[in-house]
Amino acid sequence: MTASMTLAPGGAAAEPLYRILLIEDDQGDALLVEELLYDTGLRFELTTRTTLAEARTELAGSTIDCVLLDLHLPDVSGIEAVAAVRGLAPHTAVIVLTGLSEAQAGSDAMAAGAQDYLVKGKVEADLLRRTVRYAVYRSQTERASAEAQAARLRAEENARLERGLLPQPMLDTSTVRVTSRYLPSAELALLGGDFLDVVEGDDGLLHAVVGDVSGHGPDAAALGVCLRIAWRSLILGGHRGDDLLHLMERILIAERGSQQLFATCTLLTLDQDAGTATLHLAGHHEPLLTTADGTRELAAAHGIALGIAPGLRSWPATTVRLPAAGALTLYTDGLTEGHNGATGERLGVEGLLALIGKLATSDPAAHVDLLIRETHALNAGQHTDDVAVLRLDWGGRIPRG
Repeated sequence: MTASMTLAPGGAAAEPLYRILLIEDDQGDALLVEELLYDTGLRFELTTRTTLAEARTELAGSTIDCVLLDLHLPDVSGIEAVAAVRGLAPHTAVIVLTGLSEAQAGSDAMAAGAQDYLVKGKVEADLLRRTVRYAVYRSQTERASAEAQAARLRAEENARLERGLLPQPMLDTSTVRVTSRYLPSAELALLGGDFLDVVEGDDGLLHAVVGDVSGHGPDAAALGVCLRIAWRSLILGGHRGDDLLHLMERILIAERGSQQLFATCTLLTLDQDAGTATLHLAGHHEPLLTTADGTRELAAAHGIALGIAPGLRSWPATTVRLPAAGALTLYTDGLTEGHNGATGERLGVEGLLALIGKLATSDPAAHVDLLIRETHALNAGQHTDDVAVLRLDWGGRIPRG
C-alpha cells in the first residue's frame, strides 16, 4: 500500500505535528485508525504499511514520532514484532494494537518495550489522542535521559583521560612556576593524544615534555597517557635524551598494535644553575622563549617523530643559554593550525607570535588562558585538534602555581 499523508484540519496552531507510521495489514482496521486520528484533533502525517519489511524503509529513512503496530503481521507477530520495531527505531514511541481476546498481549508488548497498547474496537478519539501524546512524550523523555547519561559517561571518561594526560607537576625545590592547560577539540569529545608533564629529577634539573599522538579518540588518548607515564617513569629512572626517546619509541610500537600511530614530542631539560635549556625535538616544533624584549621561537635541531622510522634514533640535542628571567612555552600544533580570523589562512607560528605581542598580562596563567581564548576566537570558535600548552617561568623565587 502506498503511503498517504493527511493533516487534521482542526488542530490548534501550537499543537505539534505527529509523524505516525501505522503497520497494519487489515485495510478495514487501517481505515478505522485513520478516521479516529482525524477525530482526535491532532496535527498528523500518517503513513501506512502492511508488513514489517515495508516499514523498515520508513523507520530507517525518515523521522517517525509514533508507530501504531498491529501484533499480527504477515512476516512477524507478537512481541517479536515489538522487538523488531524497537531495534529499528529505538527512540520512537510504539503503541501496540491488540484484539479483544488478547488480554495479556498488551502487557507483554509493554514489557518488550512498547510505550502503551490499545484494544481494537474499544478505542475512542479522546483515548487515542491522550495515548499518542503521552507515548511520544515518554519516548522523547527516555531519549533525553539516555543522551544525558551518555554525556555523563563520556564526561567521566574524559576526566579520567585528562587526569592521565594533564598530571600534577613533580616539583620539590624548584622555583620555576609551571602553568599547564589542555583543551579538547570539541565539547564532550573524546580527548586526543596530546600529553604533557613536568618532573624535577634527583639531579636537581627540571625536565618537561609536550607531545602529540597522531589521530583522535580513545586509542590515541590511551597511547598519549601511556607515553606520558612512561616518560615520567624513565626520567625518574635516570634516562635522558636519545636513550629516553629510544625507550619511548619502543613502548609506542608495542602499545599501538596494528594501528600505524606515531607521536611527536619536545623534551626539555632546564638547568637554572647553569642558565641553560637542552632540547630534543622528535618531529615537534620549537618552543617559544619570552624575555623582557618579547617572545621568539627558540631555534633547535629537529629529529624524527617516534614510530616513523623505528631504530633510526635521529634526535640531536640543542643546548641554549637562557636569560636570568624569562619563560619557555611548549605547545602542540592545535594552537597554531586554526585560521587567522577572516583571512582564511592558518595562524601559524608567525601569527601566534604577533598575537602574543598584543596580549598585555604579567600573570603566566592568565596569559596562557587569554592566548588559548584568542586563538579560539580567531578560528571562529572551532578547534579541529586538541591544544596542550606548558609554560615554565623563572626569575627569583616564584611560587609554584
